[in-house]
Amino acid sequence: MASMGRALYSVGFWIRETGQALDRLGCRLQGKNHFREQLSRHRTLMNVFDKAPIVDKDAFVAPSASIIGNVHLRPGSSIWYGCVLRGDANTITVGAGTNIQDNSLVHVAKSNLNGKVLPTLIGDNVTIGNSAVLHGCTLEDESYIGASATVLDGAHVEKHAIVESGSLVRQNTRIPSGEVWGGNPARFLRKVTEEERAFFSTSAVDYSNLAQVHAAQNTKNLDETDFKKLLYKKNARDAEYDSLLNDDLTLSENHLPKAP
Repeated sequence: MASMGRALYSVGFWIRETGQALDRLGCRLQGKNHFREQLSRHRTLMNVFDKAPIVDKDAFVAPSASIIGNVHLRPGSSIWYGCVLRGDANTITVGAGTNIQDNSLVHVAKSNLNGKVLPTLIGDNVTIGNSAVLHGCTLEDESYIGASATVLDGAHVEKHAIVESGSLVRQNTRIPSGEVWGGNPARFLRKVTEEERAFFSTSAVDYSNLAQVHAAQNTKNLDETDFKKLLYKKNARDAEYDSLLNDDLTLSENHLPKAP
């Protein structure tokens, strides 16, 4: 079965390479009249041999994100622009309603020095801030990882726990439920407030709703979004320009989550 998968992968690769070559040949034949466009090799979903992503139909994956290998995205989850989830050596699971924000990296570990298998397991309604790094760790339901935080192999963040922005959670650290940790290395700072506890679920809902807006926008073609008109006016904001974006901006602002 594995050999068949590799064979199909190789055939697909050479078909794609042939397409690139034909495009270059066509440009040469058109001479000075051709429009040279670099074809993007980016693929939002990519298998690694027999390991392929499983994405629920109600999940949102931004066009510039990369979901690679053994990755499971559950309903209502959202993977934002520039994120990379690479499940090659192990499994990544992203729970329902969880949002992984722009430029974050999620990877796995086949095992640590003690031989323990380390997938990355992310529960339901988890908020993960921009540019976070998660590696072979576990995040329970309704936990919060701040922007640019790093959570390393074997770390375990319990329900309703917060890792502050820019923090480093070292290997095999366990953060108890209802606690706020921060620093490098991360350490206990204080208990979670009632306002922060309420934020966990509302943040997940806000991002789930916002993901639907982006999903709808990403299905539109250039004519529908008046791309040229926006481009001409990008350096001269006026009433007409604002009116073009009014509906989308209003909806987006209503769903923007507020930091705890």
